[in-house]
Amino acid sequence: MDTTAWLVLGAVAALIMLALAVVLLVRVFRARKLLVDAGIPLRSKALVWAAVIYTVSPVDLLPDPVYLDDIGFLLVALRSLHSAAAAAGVRTGTGTRATTPAAPVEHRPDAVG
Repeated sequence: MDTTAWLVLGAVAALIMLALAVVLLVRVFRARKLLVDAGIPLRSKALVWAAVIYTVSPVDLLPDPVYLDDIGFLLVALRSLHSAAAAAGVRTGTGTRATTPAAPVEHRPDAVG
């Protein structure tokens, strides 16, 4: 393979990693309802914001065309947030607390309402 092919392959790989990092960053922002819930520990909330700051920060462990460190940090933050939400009894799709189903109500013909 010549130099041009390697450059094109590297550019395509960088674009794929950038797209994946952007998708994960969007998922983090969509999970912001979980960040305001009081039942989730502050450690998990801080990890999410640290991942967002790390992703947009120019200081990285790996140079910016390689987004593997950003992707990994975002994945860890999302997993931590969702596991903390599940442990706190918060539904991750709606941002509301999960409740146990109510006992069935007995309907009597002589009852009003």
